[in-house]
Amino acid sequence: MTVAVVGGGQLARMMSQQAIALGVRLRALVEAPDAATAQVVPDVVVGAAKDEAAVREVCRGADVLTVEHEHVDDAQLTRIIGDGIAVRPGPHALRYAQDKIAMRVRLTELGVECPRWAQVRTAAELAAFGAEVGWPVVVKTPRGGYDGKGVRFAHSPDDVADWLADLERGVVTVEGLGGEGGHELLVEERVPFTRELAVLVARRPGDYHAEIRAWPVVETVQAGGICSEVIAPAPGLPPEAARHAQEMAATVARGLDVTGVLAVEMFAVEDESGVRLSVNELAMRPHNSGHWTIEGSVTSQFEQHLRAVLDLPLGDTSARQPYAVMVNLLGSELSDPLDAYPRLMAAFPDVKVHFYGKAVRPGRKLGHVTALGEDPATLRARANAAVAILRGDEEERG
Repeated sequence: MTVAVVGGGQLARMMSQQAIALGVRLRALVEAPDAATAQVVPDVVVGAAKDEAAVREVCRGADVLTVEHEHVDDAQLTRIIGDGIAVRPGPHALRYAQDKIAMRVRLTELGVECPRWAQVRTAAELAAFGAEVGWPVVVKTPRGGYDGKGVRFAHSPDDVADWLADLERGVVTVEGLGGEGGHELLVEERVPFTRELAVLVARRPGDYHAEIRAWPVVETVQAGGICSEVIAPAPGLPPEAARHAQEMAATVARGLDVTGVLAVEMFAVEDESGVRLSVNELAMRPHNSGHWTIEGSVTSQFEQHLRAVLDLPLGDTSARQPYAVMVNLLGSELSDPLDAYPRLMAAFPDVKVHFYGKAVRPGRKLGHVTALGEDPATLRARANAAVAILRGDEEERG
């Protein structure tokens, strides 16, 4: 069996480890010869996701094409399907991860709880929405954003005046990213959440009743719009709230006809009346909130994604330990964080380290560590201390 994947970052890199275990051949379309995946996968094609010739080349002889990011062309994937190649998730599903307005429209149709939202083109429309739900509001570019890019808090239309000016010229794109933009802005109420949760589910291809499995609901901690920590399962979350979150994710997977892993990021508002959940974002691929499953679950998200896109029975998603904590390495003061391995491994022999082979840049996702055990507070402390060594923090070096 051969799985082709568009994207050469850390997700395809970690997927390759599970492909080896299953005896599945992974072929990756990578952005550069030294991309994270190209360092460990021998069968690669160098090219851009928008390059149809390169995508067709990576598909040659493959059983299925999948993705490690959503920045792919719908029409291009549709033509590839027309040539008899399975694409999972398909372009009909991926559009809801690519276009935030399309996602909000469809989730609303499905009755899935979301923040109050609207699509706007003018300062007057934005001002009217802010007056209705209260300032500040969250304004998002419909396409292209990730890790906090393309998202702003606005206290008035002036805070997104440049985006509104772009709309007058016909399109708005994410600053620093370029690429395809949108002809409206998405505006949402600012939810007074107590914490952020994420639910990962995996679904096989098929009709509405296709097999679905869910992992435990996790709590995510953000730093500058980027996930910095994941605690699995979410501490103190009532069982009925966890079940409701999983049911919401399953509804999304079925309603959007997702094949493979789906990550549903949620806001939780918790008070004496209970837990209220609303969907924030979607990702139709393995996701940062699921990295803990590599060591922490019977079946990791990467193995499960391969099973799903190959239409194989899905694996057990039970946790191996009461808790798992994953902490991202976001940038480093060290030119090579691997130089810190001797100290890290001596101090924390139980912590598992994953390094992505990327050049060091401030705030860049360079790797992650995972700790398993019985007390989430202790695990968070150990995992953060381990990452501090990899970052070369002064207090750790001292």
